Amino acid sequence: MKLEDAAREVAELTAQLHHHAHRYYVLDAPELPDAEYDKLFQRLQALEAAYPELRTVHSPTQRVGGNVLDGFAKVRHRVPMLSIRTETDITPGGASAFDARVRKELGLAEDGPQVAYVCELKFDGLAMNLRYENGVLVQAATRGDGEVGEDVTQNIRTVREIPLRLNGEAPPVVEVRGEVYMKRADFDALNARQRERIAAGQKNEKVFVNPRNAAAGAVRQLDPAIAAARPLSFFAYGLGEVTPAADGGPDCATQFDWLQQFGRWGFPVAIQTARASGAIELIAFHENIGRQRDALPYDIDGVVYKVDSVALQQQLGFVSREPRWAVAHKYPAQEQLTEVLAIEVQVGRTGKLTPVAKLAPVFVGGVTVTNATLHNEDEARRKDVRVGDTVIVRRAGDVIPEVVGVVPESAAKPAERRGAIFTMPRQCPVCGSDALRAEDEVDYRCTGGLFCAAQRKEAILHFAARRALDIEGLGDKLVEQLVDAQLIRTLPDLYKLGFTTLVGLDRMADKSAKNIVAALEVSKKTTLPRFLFGLGVRHVGESTAKDLAKHFGKLDAIMDASEEQLLEVNDVGPVVATSLRAFFDQTHNREVVEQLRASGVTWEEGEPAPRTSKPLAGKTFVITGTLPTLSRDEAKDKLESAGAKVAGSVSKKTDFVVAGAEAGSKLDKANLLGITVIDEGAMLDILSRGMAPP
Repeated sequence: MKLEDAAREVAELTAQLHHHAHRYYVLDAPELPDAEYDKLFQRLQALEAAYPELRTVHSPTQRVGGNVLDGFAKVRHRVPMLSIRTETDITPGGASAFDARVRKELGLAEDGPQVAYVCELKFDGLAMNLRYENGVLVQAATRGDGEVGEDVTQNIRTVREIPLRLNGEAPPVVEVRGEVYMKRADFDALNARQRERIAAGQKNEKVFVNPRNAAAGAVRQLDPAIAAARPLSFFAYGLGEVTPAADGGPDCATQFDWLQQFGRWGFPVAIQTARASGAIELIAFHENIGRQRDALPYDIDGVVYKVDSVALQQQLGFVSREPRWAVAHKYPAQEQLTEVLAIEVQVGRTGKLTPVAKLAPVFVGGVTVTNATLHNEDEARRKDVRVGDTVIVRRAGDVIPEVVGVVPESAAKPAERRGAIFTMPRQCPVCGSDALRAEDEVDYRCTGGLFCAAQRKEAILHFAARRALDIEGLGDKLVEQLVDAQLIRTLPDLYKLGFTTLVGLDRMADKSAKNIVAALEVSKKTTLPRFLFGLGVRHVGESTAKDLAKHFGKLDAIMDASEEQLLEVNDVGPVVATSLRAFFDQTHNREVVEQLRASGVTWEEGEPAPRTSKPLAGKTFVITGTLPTLSRDEAKDKLESAGAKVAGSVSKKTDFVVAGAEAGSKLDKANLLGITVIDEGAMLDILSRGMAPP
């Protein structure tokens, strides 16, 4: 191919790829399947490899990173990146106060015309200045101290929402300002990958505290390839240096016009941006966005009001290096600092144990918070939260407050000056039953389901459900009354209820009381699968209860069966077997069963089914990556049906790792430990032969 022909094709491919990337990343309206985009991209890569002189800095292929930097060069902003004033009054009065100040500065009478504003979102990210010369991105710089920032051009080239070349006509010089941020979903996915790397033993990896810190950390990576792997996004909202209209620059008379121009050049602009007239419409915008705040896919901490007219902005000018024509009107902070006074463990209705930090009261997210969840033992230990620490507490909307992390000053204190490392108690703090954690789960759970007061209401409702004992009329509100009045402490107490007790309850008519007494009597005659399901043993559903009843024939045989014997039951895997054994190992659970029998609850029992051993009993598998024909759940079901245990993490106890496409850290760990790695075909072969290879 001649050089001129290659140059023509490179230009066409570059234009096409920029167009399709803009449709995909900015407009969220792709016109091409990913595979077709990849073909165009690979063709451009091939041409640039064959003709290196045709590769330019604004080529789509240059988004993947560059050479590792020794440090960041300093950049002096031609137009300072000044901060705007923050309105401390987070009530509607904050908007009214700003409008009043603007009107006063402009000399407008109270009954004069309303001031036109533009209302924008205040993003929680990293401010960025993007300099374009003749339409090509030549420099990206952080705010720094407002006068001098850092040159992060190589990293910013990796952000696909930022155009490397402006669409349409561009002035000789323009600096577009905006916010680099990370969407919440991308942040969660990033942290999930980080946790996998940490679990695989990769050092120097960490879990990020919040999307803003993650975005800032990505921008300030010295290795652009690392920055390219972080999911960053961008919104444009402001202007730095620009060629005057008289010399060929855009002729935009308002802030809103500039935002429209940014969109035409290829930048994403928040769709919530709106024009407003006067204080009443500013207030309406603030309240409307406040209602949407928690549903947005990214974090904001307020809104920004700007006088729309550029001429009026110039007339208003600055005070103390802050523009008089703009203000940030914040919402209640979603993160605050406070002290951990104690760490307690709460037991949920389903028996889950949750560590909760008791806090010095702090106003966050619009309410005073005194408790914040630490989620589970792993999270509490990973964050290393201890009594006496100063911590960051986050509350967004109706979400339960959580401890995000410990401030560095607390974490840096000597160990003897901090509280003890948190360890989950091995007994339920409510009933004293064993607290167990399944190997594939992060939560500890109380095993005293029929005895534990924290689980009482849930246990009764489950026992009375239609598919269990089917006690008609025993619903949420009635159970709540009975438990709160301490008329029922455990399941057998149900059968001690009489007409006189029931009719004395709130909103309980004679007929209703008689119907419940009758329903309780009818429920005494049940079946073994219904009774077993009604006990609420974790992981034992209706189908499993039927399989257990069919296999063992009698309840006593089920209660006394070992895990190995339980694994012989059709569709019972290691998780179910462990759960059953843990449940019936608790003396008080057995006592409840005996008391129910003594109350007259009966069922027919039969002979056990003929015993058959499962071929993969005692073998542990781990599944990682994408398998060619089976989903992970389908593969897991097949293995567990053959008696194998399917674990979520690789350990020395693992016998086989089934690896598919894009297998990650689990495969790395398997190779490190010398564990046998097989593919889907080998797994199916093992299942068909009914035995594992030696």
